[in-house]
Amino acid sequence: MGKILANGVTTHYQRMNAKGVDPESAPTVVFVHGLGTDSLASFYLTLAAPVSAAGINVIAYDLRGHGRSECPDTGYTFQHFVDDLCALLDVLELRGPVHLVGNSFGGTVAFGHAFARPWQVASIVSIESEPPTQPWADRMVQAMDYMGEQLSNEQTFLDLEAQNGAHHAKLARKAAAKLFATTMMTEVSQGRLMSAEDLLALPTPVLHILGGDGLQGEDPRALERALSNCRTVVLPGQDHSVLVDAHRKVRELLIPWVRGLHTDVPWINAADDARVLAAEPVA
Repeated sequence: MGKILANGVTTHYQRMNAKGVDPESAPTVVFVHGLGTDSLASFYLTLAAPVSAAGINVIAYDLRGHGRSECPDTGYTFQHFVDDLCALLDVLELRGPVHLVGNSFGGTVAFGHAFARPWQVASIVSIESEPPTQPWADRMVQAMDYMGEQLSNEQTFLDLEAQNGAHHAKLARKAAAKLFATTMMTEVSQGRLMSAEDLLALPTPVLHILGGDGLQGEDPRALERALSNCRTVVLPGQDHSVLVDAHRKVRELLIPWVRGLHTDVPWINAADDARVLAAEPVA
């Protein structure tokens, strides 16, 4: 756990070395969380410990304006978030390419990073996410308008408290305060977008995990058609919150995916290894 200066922003991050193997030879996963009310906690409480226990290095960080990272007044275009990730990896001096695991907006940041620095990305695990294209930017504008309306309504927080408890409502209020105090909602859709040609030329292997009732439920194979190297897995009965609600299934997909791309590192079976089971997060 610590804070570093990346792209001019003080960034909070957490690092967990691979267990049972030499961390120097183990693959590294970088978790990138979603926008708004999210933080690195969504990965820390679900996947971080089991993934580390399976012999994989783990890094998670709070995006600018989120969690314990610095919250500047301006500078929240999509491109800022991509540049932050580039700077973070530079400052941490990571050896070799890393696996980027992004949830929602975090997956979009991961695609943007792979577009900018394909040599630095071993793979992308996209959880209920999509690349930064013009259609994505158009939808983000609409989503931010809707989010602004919802977070301006006191009833939103009362409903959240009734459904999920006072703690969740408190976190949502804090996130809303940051959103309204910054230019995040108006800037986030701006940045270097990817064309259809860019997507097809992307060399990075992609594991695309979706909820059957998620945001891409109407056409879950769209990204698979757009990319040259993509495997899509749809989890029936899950919605956009698949990371939290189905983290065990996500883990079962993530660990073999990462380990399979690093065949030189001894395999650790996540289903049988006691260290992985001991690291199982509380549902």
